[in-house]
Amino acid sequence: MRHRKNSSKLGRTSAHKRALLSNQVASLILSGQIKTTVQKAKETRRLAEKMVTLAKKGDLHHRRLAISKIKNNSAVKILFGDIAPKLAERKGGYTRILKLGKRIGDNAELAILKWVDEVAPPVEKTPKKKTEKKSAEKETKPAESK
Repeated sequence: MRHRKNSSKLGRTSAHKRALLSNQVASLILSGQIKTTVQKAKETRRLAEKMVTLAKKGDLHHRRLAISKIKNNSAVKILFGDIAPKLAERKGGYTRILKLGKRIGDNAELAILKWVDEVAPPVEKTPKKKTEKKSAEKETKPAESK
C-alpha cells in the first residue's frame, strides 16, 4: 500500500532522484525557468517552494539547510539575496507550470517551470561587436581601383 507516500519515483533510485531535483532547482534559480516533463516539474516545484520558504527566514541555519539540499552555493546566494526578498509578501505559490504539449520523440508531456513574478535575474548576453575590418576594406577598395 502507498499510504502517505506523496512523491513519484520518476523511474530512478532515490539518490538519483535527489540529485536530479537538486540540479533542476539550481537551474531554476540561476536561469529563471526550465523546460522539462510535467512530472519532473511537479516534483521540482515542491522542492523549489520549500527552498524559497527557507530563504524567506534568511538566517544562517536555514542557509545551511538550503545548501545541503541544493548543493550549489551560487544558486543559494541568489536565492537568499535576490529571489526571497522579492517574494517576501507572498504566502506560497512561488512557481508556475505552463504545459507545452507532447515531445515528438517519446510523446512525453512537456512543461515550463518558472517563477510567478519573474524574480530571477536576467541572463546578460553580451552584444556582438561589429568588426572594423569590413569598413576598412570598403575604404581601401576604391583607392586601389584608381
